[in-house]
Amino acid sequence: MSDQRIDPEQAYKTFMTIWMALLVSQFLLAGVAFLVKPELLRFDFTQPLLGENAVVIGVLALVSISILAASFVLRGNFTSQGIDQQKVELVQTGLIVGCSLCEAVSLIGLFVAVAFTYQYFFVFSFLGIAGTALHLPKRDDVHSATFRKIENS
Repeated sequence: MSDQRIDPEQAYKTFMTIWMALLVSQFLLAGVAFLVKPELLRFDFTQPLLGENAVVIGVLALVSISILAASFVLRGNFTSQGIDQQKVELVQTGLIVGCSLCEAVSLIGLFVAVAFTYQYFFVFSFLGIAGTALHLPKRDDVHSATFRKIENS
């Protein structure tokens, strides 16, 4: 591999583009649920919070929360490795993995909306969108992974 200098500002712009595309896809997933099941737009607040399939929805909610937590742990690990090893590619991998796991939470929401006509599926979508929003790329991480700090000896 060649030892080329990476422009941190260009890398940051690339990260922002990736992040924005993944964020927009989250909103599209919520829109798909309403297109596939238009009856979800009519809220029936007499229904139980977990719907008719409380056990399945509850388990999927726990899985979603675990996936959301894992997204932040994995992104943090990749980012710190990228900074330690001076590899901006690892920071980018962390961003993509973190956002993709958040998208999995929204996909679970889409699944419960379509498979179980679960009217509160948007909670899953909100968690996915909020998680992706919190994975906003940090300029300092990109700069730290592209420039080795000079230590005083």
